[in-house]
Amino acid sequence: MKTPQPDPIIAEVRAIRAQHAARFGYDVKAIFRDIQARQEASGRQYVSYPARRTSSDGQIQSRRT
Repeated sequence: MKTPQPDPIIAEVRAIRAQHAARFGYDVKAIFRDIQARQEASGRQYVSYPARRTSSDGQIQSRRT
C-alpha cells in the first residue's frame, strides 16, 4: 500500500493552529475568547445554531419538529 503524500495546505493550517494555540498557552478558553473578539471586530454577521442535545451515552438526539 502506498503512503499518501502530505498535503501542504493541511500542514500549513495545522502549523497556524499550533502557533495560535501556543500564543495562548494552549488555554482553550483564552483561544475561544480571542476567536470571539476577532469575529466581533470583523463586522461580519455570524450564524449561531442552538446546541444539540445528547443522550447519556453521548449520542446526538435528533429533533423532531
